[in-house]
Amino acid sequence: MSSKSSSPSTLKLVGLVVAWYAGNTLYNVFNKKATNMIHAHWFVAAAQLFVGMVWSLVLWGTGLRKKPNLTAADIAACVPIGLMACVSHAGSVLAMGVGAVSFAQIIKACEPVFAALVGVLLPPVDIKPILAYVMLIPIVGGVGIACIKEGKGVDINYTAFMWASIANLAAALKGKLGGSVTHSLKGDKSKNMDSANVYAVMNILSFLFTLPMVVMAELPTLSNEWDKAVAANGAQSVITNIALSGFFFYLYNEFAFAFTASVGAVTSSVLNTAKRVIIIVVSSIVFVEPMERNTVVGSAIAILGTFAYSMAESSKKAAPKKKTA
Repeated sequence: MSSKSSSPSTLKLVGLVVAWYAGNTLYNVFNKKATNMIHAHWFVAAAQLFVGMVWSLVLWGTGLRKKPNLTAADIAACVPIGLMACVSHAGSVLAMGVGAVSFAQIIKACEPVFAALVGVLLPPVDIKPILAYVMLIPIVGGVGIACIKEGKGVDINYTAFMWASIANLAAALKGKLGGSVTHSLKGDKSKNMDSANVYAVMNILSFLFTLPMVVMAELPTLSNEWDKAVAANGAQSVITNIALSGFFFYLYNEFAFAFTASVGAVTSSVLNTAKRVIIIVVSSIVFVEPMERNTVVGSAIAILGTFAYSMAESSKKAAPKKKTA
């Protein structure tokens, strides 16, 4: 089969990107609305994952998508990835729940810094090209500039910063731990683990790990918080925003997984960087989040640094292997 016939069409790739960007933007909007309404953010994170789980079960139950055919050993291998997916998702929800969406996205632009550190500290060691490490400087520097407010000096929402950083670390660990496992599962056709089912399984595991955190962190006050949210906003509004945030969270991730499977991680990483610009702009408009000069300049430097990091990293993957004599 020719490479032309086996490669995805341009129209399909454009459709995946549009769906990914639209879904991600709508998720961030509805997520922020939901977390503004109810101050039980672990519960919101769990509810979002539950919506995705129900969607997957409906697709499998109706036969619209083949069910995964996994052994107990396969599921056990996926557990650490599901745990990191749980922490990554919850960290992002909590960061945007206590702070501005734009600020959380700026901090999440630092994800390559965490990926580079995890790549060096955990075996097998993954050494990036020198230029990739150099690009970490503008990423960190840009975030630092964005945190400097005119006339106030350094102004950081430390809680949002902490949760966004935890999300970054978990995402880096998920990538490190999950690469070989998901590649092996997708390589065995009998397991029915295409990119959509890989994400579906990780979503279910993530939900199961999130539930204990809801019980430990929020169960004693959950009923009271729910009553306050309903009294202030109405039950329909609270439920709708949580449900839509969960639906769009699942949807955009599934399209992102499908796009990455079609074009590779490097191209996906570059477009993931551009996605943050759209989210920052839209959230600043929808939620009237102030964008001072330092915030704009700093976020631009950090995002461009992330783009340059992705391109520098791609040079290692694109480098031809030396032939042995």
